[in-house]
Amino acid sequence: MERSETRILTTHAGSLPRPPELLDLYVRRAGGEDISPDELEQRVQAALRWVIPRQVIAGVDIGNNGEAPREGFFLYAQRRMSGFEGSWARPFGRDATQYPTFMSLRASQLSNRDAVTNFGPPEAVGDVQYLDPDAADKEAIDFRAVMKETGSEFTEGFLTAPSPGIIATAMRNRHYDTEEAYVNALADALRFEYEAIVGQGFVLQLDCPDLAMERHMLFADKPLSEFVAFVEIVIAAINRALTNVPRDRVRLHVCWGNYEGPHDRDVPLDDIRSALAAADVGAFVFPLGNPRHAHEYHSFEHTPLADDQLLIAGVIDTTSNLVEHPEVVAERLERIARAVGDPSRVIAGTDCGFDTSAGMGAVAEEVVWAKLTSLAEGARLASERLF
Repeated sequence: MERSETRILTTHAGSLPRPPELLDLYVRRAGGEDISPDELEQRVQAALRWVIPRQVIAGVDIGNNGEAPREGFFLYAQRRMSGFEGSWARPFGRDATQYPTFMSLRASQLSNRDAVTNFGPPEAVGDVQYLDPDAADKEAIDFRAVMKETGSEFTEGFLTAPSPGIIATAMRNRHYDTEEAYVNALADALRFEYEAIVGQGFVLQLDCPDLAMERHMLFADKPLSEFVAFVEIVIAAINRALTNVPRDRVRLHVCWGNYEGPHDRDVPLDDIRSALAAADVGAFVFPLGNPRHAHEYHSFEHTPLADDQLLIAGVIDTTSNLVEHPEVVAERLERIARAVGDPSRVIAGTDCGFDTSAGMGAVAEEVVWAKLTSLAEGARLASERLF
């Protein structure tokens, strides 16, 4: 995994806006309409040619394919694996439901939006098996080809894949005897993707909102100890799935949910740090830019990262259309670098993705690029002061 001894590199957390033509196909397919595979492929390729160069222009050092080939950061798994059918109504988090007026406002804001929702996912009704071993390879090959075609050069490229835990909690178990057995089956299936991404020469980012967000969702009425036990089960499953993947080629993204909401039921980072520390990864991606978690960089002062680990610090909020001033970004990075103790171990990033489920992004497309540009400018300012 790339690190710099002379400046703070920049990246983001994965998903970026999709062109309207591609979004339209994903929404129609999610609604049950048959979509031409050839048309979808054409739209995906066009989206790649659109989204990859824009990252370079904005100043992103470590970029990806914007997750354009997928309708959502975990929902796409139902198209690559067996065992999923139907749908269920996934509940909202406790932080939101305790505020009825907020829930009404949110429903009103989403009522006329064309999007693929995360709140009606399928269920596991049979054995989970990976059906398309070539799918992850194709994503990586297409990513590389478009970078070459468009002359887009990153310091390093990454591709994302979901944690078995987020699929297990969002795509409810109706087949396996225990949740642990379901998580392990998912990890065995996802191993194909993990190994393919790294085998193609890219860094693997594991998207694991389950390791924090589920505390105020499925575990809202349970003791903290039960949630931590769940985190430990997922981390152990991830480690088994990464057996053949070098530690320094994996970054693990943990978050409390990528939505504009109260978040006042979020589990403190310090409560889960010890469980997360067992992950056999070379970097952690934490949201440290939003108002609820910006203070938690202090966690790295009293509980340091492992000596070989990097911190990808979210210093850009992905749920607001306010464009952070470069000086604000720089000051955040300076504080975080002091907490970590070495600026070369800090990479500047975003709190989460900008469109984790197609069409659900809260930030306008033009503002996304403005935010990433500000990220790069802020990282440059911080680098001048830290190195």
